Amino acid sequence: MKFDKYRRKFIINGARTAATALAASALPFPQIALGLNRKPTIKVLGTHVTLQESIRKRAEKELGINIEFYPVGSAEAILKASTDPSSFDIYEQWSNSIKVLWRANAIQPIEIKKLTYWNEINDLTKTGKITPNAKIGLGDAPHKLLYIQKDGTIGENPTDQISFMPYVHNTDSYGYNSRVIPKGEPYKTESWGWLLNREYRGKVALVNAPTIGLFDAALAVKANGLMDFHNMGNMTRQEVDELFRILIEYKRGGQFRGVWSSVPHSVQLMEQGEVIIQSMFSPGVSMLRGKGIPCIYAAPKEGYRAWHGVMCLSRNTKGEKKDAAYRFMNWWLSGWPGAFIARQGYYISNPDRSKDYMTSDEWNYWYKGLAAQSDLPGTNGMNVVRRGEMRSGGSYWRRFENVAIWNSVMDTYEYSLIKWNEFLMS
Repeated sequence: MKFDKYRRKFIINGARTAATALAASALPFPQIALGLNRKPTIKVLGTHVTLQESIRKRAEKELGINIEFYPVGSAEAILKASTDPSSFDIYEQWSNSIKVLWRANAIQPIEIKKLTYWNEINDLTKTGKITPNAKIGLGDAPHKLLYIQKDGTIGENPTDQISFMPYVHNTDSYGYNSRVIPKGEPYKTESWGWLLNREYRGKVALVNAPTIGLFDAALAVKANGLMDFHNMGNMTRQEVDELFRILIEYKRGGQFRGVWSSVPHSVQLMEQGEVIIQSMFSPGVSMLRGKGIPCIYAAPKEGYRAWHGVMCLSRNTKGEKKDAAYRFMNWWLSGWPGAFIARQGYYISNPDRSKDYMTSDEWNYWYKGLAAQSDLPGTNGMNVVRRGEMRSGGSYWRRFENVAIWNSVMDTYEYSLIKWNEFLMS
């Protein structure tokens, strides 16, 4: 299989830069150990978003294998996987990882014929559009990275091999405390531009991830008419320079309280009143609402920043471990996991199979965007939705019809890491 001849330079330089910019330290990962029962053991590397203990225990029980979870920060996960394929059997994170992992030769092709529920996976990943009228969105739309082409590259022309198995996904935006900021109207008045509103000076935070927070900031800058982009999903060096010039100016003016690197940290910032508006992930919004804080997950009129979960096989995974890895991937699309993850606001690629594991009220609220007829629990059992509430942004289909940009790795990826670090240090 042919690979980009620059892949080694790309990933080595990117890894070094990421290590400097994000202070990502490599964690020790124990070698696979055979238990007395000789069950195969698989190592899963990813983030806290999906590597949850409830999921691990359920999968082990139903699959009869040993599963070891290694949750780390998003940037650290990419760095670890791309530089040490022996550290994992399955990589579980977001589609903006794929270019880096593929060019680093860290992952192997996945055989579609071994995926039990492939035919149930909807068109969002396969064609880029969940409905015929949907916007595909700028940047690395997942379907552009899905199929392994005959020349060994990744692209959108269907083949019998894929670079990742699609599963969890969502649209992201920002959250705001409606006790402080008047509630806006979804798709009409809520705007990314609010992140740079001078009225909120000192009470704003961004997510500390260059392939995510950078786009939140870019959408805010554009919404305020401070600059435009030829292609926001793949900015030039000059555009990156101008974007960070503006951000650093705002930071020095006291606009930002700071950045957060984990969902619990984002929850803490708003719970303690240190911020009133910030980049957020859905679980953080659910956690805050469960604590009685009226955090609204905005539906920006400019569109969402979207992400798509990926499951990848390490190039080193073989034999019984590889078989167990396929079983774990298939398990994720078997129904229960999709229902579980829906309760923290996430979607699954074959939602109809998860419908049977949800109450009709849960399905109507989380997927159809209808008002809850009763209080609804989150993944921890605490109620995160109150009777009568409607999910911000509406239905699953409406949300994914309004994608402005996907989490992406731009051609200027390495350079953007340097500029992001300058922003953090300014």
